Amino acid sequence: MSDVQGTDARAFVVVAHTGRDELATALEAIARRCADGGVALRIVDTDKRDHVVRSRVDLERLAALGATVARVEPDESAARGAEVVIALGGDGTFLRAAELAQPADVPVLGINLGHIGFLAEAEAGSIDEVMERLVDGRYTIEPRMTLDVAVVGPDGVTVARTWALNEVVVQNDTHRGVLELVTEVDGRPVSAFGADGILIATPTGSTAYAFSAGGPVMWPDLEAILVVPSNAHALFARPMVTSPHSRVAVEVESSHPAIAICDGRRSFPLPPGARIEAVRSERSVKWLRIDAEPFADRLVTKFSLPVTGWRGRGR
Repeated sequence: MSDVQGTDARAFVVVAHTGRDELATALEAIARRCADGGVALRIVDTDKRDHVVRSRVDLERLAALGATVARVEPDESAARGAEVVIALGGDGTFLRAAELAQPADVPVLGINLGHIGFLAEAEAGSIDEVMERLVDGRYTIEPRMTLDVAVVGPDGVTVARTWALNEVVVQNDTHRGVLELVTEVDGRPVSAFGADGILIATPTGSTAYAFSAGGPVMWPDLEAILVVPSNAHALFARPMVTSPHSRVAVEVESSHPAIAICDGRRSFPLPPGARIEAVRSERSVKWLRIDAEPFADRLVTKFSLPVTGWRGRGR
């Protein structure tokens, strides 16, 4: 057991939500399977945004189960050379895990310890089965579209570049007054309006914040960009679905500042006159699948949708 990341023949990275009651049991189940399969574990149990270190995972307990385990820092090197990144928690933990998996080009798998856990592939009760499949390599990988996001200052100079799996949100930084925004697609203005904010989302993000803001659900294998105004004061301020090849931009015309937030994790100030530009990224997030559950079934299960009376041929 070590606190220093080593070079492992096979290694899984676990991003753990330390506030979940089920975490200890889940980690022990993962450690046993990995010990049996000769797979090392790297544990990420803190968030690099935290100012206070969270409660630590009991590495000694996991090592006593036979696992080779190390604690690693939540940076871009955490998943380098690993086989898979496992998110243990809810959707927020999954987005943390994706933040580590994407630069390392490693697939990510979510195991839900939260409530809805829409991004999770499996529930806590199926960890043994899931880990058996991971150790045996019996899984598939699907690419999920992401966005490249540029933050452009009032002087036209790009001040930051980042990316998003779910969405980039432009919102009022002071929560006072209405943001005056102008939307642009492929270099042409589309609409100007006052609003609480606006979202530019991927199909994966269509079931997250964009859905709550009134946007449509998009199947994850679709490639398109979704634009959803939030509480807009305008006649034409409905959600738009653009080509995946479009360049979508939002200009801040208000006299008070805004803020751009990607996946609820990376934030950037937008002073008056600044803009956000989003395009389809050439780099996707590798989404690890362990079953072939149709997306429609996931919608019904996660959102408890009523389907009583269905008489289709698929049952």
